[in-house]
Amino acid sequence: MIRHPLRLAMAGGGEGAFIGAIHRMAAALDGDWRLTAGAFSTDAGRNDRTGEALGLDPQRVYASFDAMLAGERALPDDIRADAVAIVTPNHLHAPMAIAALEAGFHVFCEKPMAVNLSEAQAIERAAQASGRRFALAFTYSGYPLVEEARQRVARGDLGAIRLVQVEYLQGWLSQPIDTEGNRQAEWRTDPSRAGPGGCLGDIGTHAFHLAEHVSGLRVESLCADLSTHVPGRRLDDDVSVLLRFDGAARGTLKASQVAAGEENGLGLRIHGERGGLEWAQMEPNTLTLRWLDRPAEIVRAGGPGLGESTTRLLRTPAGHPEGYVEAFGNLYRAFAANIRGDDVHGPGVDDGLRTTRFVEAVIANATSDIKWTDIDPGETA
Repeated sequence: MIRHPLRLAMAGGGEGAFIGAIHRMAAALDGDWRLTAGAFSTDAGRNDRTGEALGLDPQRVYASFDAMLAGERALPDDIRADAVAIVTPNHLHAPMAIAALEAGFHVFCEKPMAVNLSEAQAIERAAQASGRRFALAFTYSGYPLVEEARQRVARGDLGAIRLVQVEYLQGWLSQPIDTEGNRQAEWRTDPSRAGPGGCLGDIGTHAFHLAEHVSGLRVESLCADLSTHVPGRRLDDDVSVLLRFDGAARGTLKASQVAAGEENGLGLRIHGERGGLEWAQMEPNTLTLRWLDRPAEIVRAGGPGLGESTTRLLRTPAGHPEGYVEAFGNLYRAFAANIRGDDVHGPGVDDGLRTTRFVEAVIANATSDIKWTDIDPGETA
């Protein structure tokens, strides 16, 4: 039986944008998706140039998101888009996702899911009512050795988990480039477009998701500090959080976009009764295991001893590095598989709700005199 690619429409990601091109490369990687339509920019010239550069039918390069939904719905089932990828600034995620789901499209959305919990819950209701799939771009969960780490923790290799430490350090906002014409910095530091969290929403959510995803634990409560180091900046650019997980585990989360000299320093360390593990995004093909009673182990992507769920995420032989686009591609591959009726784990509605609750709990704690704030009072009461 011939498996035809699913058809993808894109909202945002036009000329000059960053993440849209990454989504397009990732979606195309395994032949599961073909970009067929888009509303790439509210700037007509930029929108048209993007569609032309991508080789799209000009009739399916739409002037607005609403026009794209209406135009695609009007097409025959074997031509219209199957799903919409939303790669816009944060404040548009929820309204676009809800509209696309209600129009009958599956949705692959950039993180964060929404700018507040009310919006995130509205997406949840729309996904349930529509019966369509909703996927979320928590990219780092797509790395093969992140999956290997998750599996080793889950089967108890480290023993009962005691410590979880995650950090995400960048330096690109160390200077006030948000006031000097940098478009990416401008919207990410604008509360009306980014939402209430700056660094917190942009990369703190990635760190939080990675910590829960790999440890298999859920944060129950937290104690947080939000800082803004660049004068005049309207949102946080530095985040420090103490974490209490379910059970006895404790943790720390550090996220900063003013760590001058850092590039994209996402890293995770987890320690249990018998040993610990360490993974870093800038060296993603290596997982280090350290033991109480024997020498450390270095696990390599493509090497021996990997679990089946890890090897399914690999595309190249040992010694041929895989990276960010391939990890992103694993999310799009899972998204396609789920649309086709398989049951493949990938970040979605539940992950979006958890990270939205995390953002709101951090802000509530950091702006109050309360020592510890429950991340979800309904769960921990």
